[in-house]
Amino acid sequence: MTVSSDFSTRALNKAERDKLIMKYAPLVKHIVGRIAYKLPIDASNRDDLINVGIIGLMEALDKYDQRRNVQFETYARFRIRGAILDELRSRDWVPRSVRNKDNKLEKAFHALKKALGRQPDEYEVAEYLGITIDQYYKLLDETKGIAVISQEDLNPDIMESRSSSEVPGMVDHTNPLDLLSGKELQHKLKQVINELPQKEKIVISLYYYDEMTMKEIGCVLGLTESRVCQLHTQATLRLRSVVKDLKN
Repeated sequence: MTVSSDFSTRALNKAERDKLIMKYAPLVKHIVGRIAYKLPIDASNRDDLINVGIIGLMEALDKYDQRRNVQFETYARFRIRGAILDELRSRDWVPRSVRNKDNKLEKAFHALKKALGRQPDEYEVAEYLGITIDQYYKLLDETKGIAVISQEDLNPDIMESRSSSEVPGMVDHTNPLDLLSGKELQHKLKQVINELPQKEKIVISLYYYDEMTMKEIGCVLGLTESRVCQLHTQATLRLRSVVKDLKN
């Protein structure tokens, strides 16, 4: 979706506004779909999130300023995703037991990276945790709803003060709307992404930059959708360990 250069939401009448809402409604459904795969969300809850996303879209229409160096669709994505994440956080979708497992995995990756001087493989993590590789894979499956890192997770208000070229370097840690930025972090994360195992690097690239679904990525790599989700979770755990180092 693209927006013409003369687009100005501040001069919209009701008919034009309604037309734009209809135009960008598929974008809302797309964003909800990408978020929902990680969580146990049924059809009714998905519809609720779509409604929340539409509200985010309406806020984007109200607050977009075409004089900023940001296209409307880019800005709308941040507003829509931010509204959905706020709603999910208010409902506390992730049980404490799952958060504990996620913390356990993150600590394991962090400790092994320090001890080995490199990124550990999955067998080393399983051995460190004292579990079988199958139990380790199960842990990844259970925590896939937490391990998220994306430039889309940043606070939408960032778009009003940053140029679009700066945004890809901003990465979320635990709270999807808390900004973590800075040249050191951007450089280190880029370095770690380049050092990821090849399949994990491909998953990150296809999911976040090409916006492919886990199923589509599985077709590209010849893997099951479940396995792709596990690779995605491993990759984001590695990146989060870097953020943790830089915050301490």
